[in-house]
Amino acid sequence: MKRALLALVVLLAIASPVGLSASAGPSSQRAILTLREQAAVYNGWLENRLDRILPELMRQEGFDMWLVICRENNEDPVFSSLVPFNSLYASRTSMLVFFDRGAEGVERMTVSRSGIGQLYKSVWEPDKIEQWTRLAQVIKERNPKKIGIDESETFNYGDGMTATMKRKLMAALPPDLAPRVQSAERLAVRWLERRSQQELETYPHIAAIAHGIIAEAFSSAVITPGVTTTDDVAWWLRERSRQLGMTNWFHATVDIQRPKDSPHKNSQVIHRGDLLHCDFGIVYLRLCTDTQQLAYVLREGETDAPKGLKDALAQGNRLQDIQIAEMKAGRTGNQVLASALGRAKDEGLRPSLYTHPLGVHGHAAGTLIGMWDMQNGVPGVGDYPFFDDTVHSIELNVTTTVPEWGTQDVRIPLEQDAVLTKDGVKFLDQRQTTLHLIR
Repeated sequence: MKRALLALVVLLAIASPVGLSASAGPSSQRAILTLREQAAVYNGWLENRLDRILPELMRQEGFDMWLVICRENNEDPVFSSLVPFNSLYASRTSMLVFFDRGAEGVERMTVSRSGIGQLYKSVWEPDKIEQWTRLAQVIKERNPKKIGIDESETFNYGDGMTATMKRKLMAALPPDLAPRVQSAERLAVRWLERRSQQELETYPHIAAIAHGIIAEAFSSAVITPGVTTTDDVAWWLRERSRQLGMTNWFHATVDIQRPKDSPHKNSQVIHRGDLLHCDFGIVYLRLCTDTQQLAYVLREGETDAPKGLKDALAQGNRLQDIQIAEMKAGRTGNQVLASALGRAKDEGLRPSLYTHPLGVHGHAAGTLIGMWDMQNGVPGVGDYPFFDDTVHSIELNVTTTVPEWGTQDVRIPLEQDAVLTKDGVKFLDQRQTTLHLIR
């Protein structure tokens, strides 16, 4: 299995177009694994994360036991990130138990009727003992000092234990163990946001696939001016993802900005002279992307977009530069928001920042840099600090005037995925610095 996994990783690395721009080529030219191949790669990543990352995080957050308990079709947001590729749901009541044995590592157990692959040791015989009683036994035998459960008023990703599950847990525990149960909200968030080196090596490839699909969508192969609608392109993006063996974590959107004196006004049919914008994300190897890019539909006789639109995109790129320069481990999202907005306004920009974490979820666990309607800070989640080896979708917009459109204001929304490491912030794939041109 390990040799097969290594071969798949090598294949992916060789074929990966890391570093290519969004217009480097169609997505069909990029290496995409079958589901079976993805399972082998993902399960290797998961085992590495459980062996190396989880013990580190449990110790940093002060927990020697972590319980993840949920029911079918009401899964804890953390659950899917802890189970193998083929585990698509929690069977009946699923109980995952993690216990730190120090030098021996973190013991991984499941007190569940259905097995969860080879990564977890089953410690329950359903015909001999009731499930909650057995869980209490497992906990008592190990006598943990601090037991973490997923409940939180601040983080949705740290709030996966339902009131019913907690009530049953507390009823099953001996009185001396009950006071040791505490919120593991930060442990849940840190587990979800932290990316392994294996994942970080492959994430640029996933971003490049998404960029390639957008490049196809924003071309004459898909768009016929005067005929194609924004809905046509949005559905094409989703269908193309499915054709390539991927899913989307949200339905793509495509919208238009055009001069106010345009005869087409509010029409959703794409016409020459329009500025197009898309918001699009894929899920591949259980990692999400989130990208916003822009395209210009050339008028008859034009060979390039108007200078005012190109200058507007450059202002958007400048805002990206300002924000990523402010992002550092240890700083909070609200601190980055305030400093980045201040710098941008000092330079004469009209900015708005609403960057979010990215990973096994789209709007993922971690800290926020603003929200579109919270430009003065986000209480709670915005006060959470950045950590290294985390991925973020640098989402923002800048408003500027375009002389060619009668000094009309144009909004430039951009979204580009990036990784924060000890070396700073780096885009996963080259960001958009030129408009897609549709002829």
